[in-house]
Amino acid sequence: MSKKVLAVYFTQSGQLGEIIDSFTGPLAAAGATVEKLQISPVNKFPFPWSTPVFFGAMPESVLLVPAELESFQLKETHYDLVIIGFQPWFLSPSIPVSSLLQQPAFKAVIKDTPVVTVSGCRNMWINAQEKNKRLLRNADAKLVGNIALVDQHNNYASLVTILYWMLTGKKDRKWGIFPKPGVSDQDIRHASVFGETVKEHLLKDDWTELQPRLVEQKAVNVKYQYMFIERKAGRLFLIWANIISKKKKRTGWLVAFKYYLLIALCIAAPIILTVDAILFKPFLSKRIQRQKKYYSGVELI
Repeated sequence: MSKKVLAVYFTQSGQLGEIIDSFTGPLAAAGATVEKLQISPVNKFPFPWSTPVFFGAMPESVLLVPAELESFQLKETHYDLVIIGFQPWFLSPSIPVSSLLQQPAFKAVIKDTPVVTVSGCRNMWINAQEKNKRLLRNADAKLVGNIALVDQHNNYASLVTILYWMLTGKKDRKWGIFPKPGVSDQDIRHASVFGETVKEHLLKDDWTELQPRLVEQKAVNVKYQYMFIERKAGRLFLIWANIISKKKKRTGWLVAFKYYLLIALCIAAPIILTVDAILFKPFLSKRIQRQKKYYSGVELI
């Protein structure tokens, strides 16, 4: 197979690099030329994070404000497939990835080119992917597939473990009690199954049924509770981001947002979900199924 594939991604912990390696393995084994590019911003984001720096990235993440990236040189000017690996930051694609998708030179590379997005995250990726869809449409790229790998543990356990990992850099079991943070090793290895599916469509140069097949393989799994929370939180995050971005002194506002987020996740969200489950969800089954089908796909409306 003489196909040329570009896999571009940003990672701090290395997890997304492991996912990309697993996912692209079948493509390389089939003879495709797989070029991997790990992008990096000029002004680095630290890992492990500090709390002020992490929350300080919120306004620019949500508003898709581009940051300068370190220069890079691609081997080709055109690819048969481009794979974009990303993490959601504050329900948005990470700043380095959203910056890349707004870079004129990279937009020229992905113009009229099939693109598959691959994410590794805690549990919420829908809003970030919707923003990716718009950025890719603005670049005239052809989004043909999406894969979302998530932490399979419950919301509260994963919240504790992701904060532990993010703020210490340690990917082990906190206190020997909590599960390991992030996407499981098993799920990372399983990404090669999705790579096999993408390989088949790449060989045929026919992408029409790729995403339905990936959905059947559970490459994406839209869970109602997270979809519901994201739809509400996305609008609120935008309000916060617009307010904070206009402030000369952000510190107090960012602290307020931090506590708002913790209260919203740990107290407000469970109450709202309970009320919704009793008063609204039972009567909206068809609408919910339409929404889940849409977010599982690659179309933008």
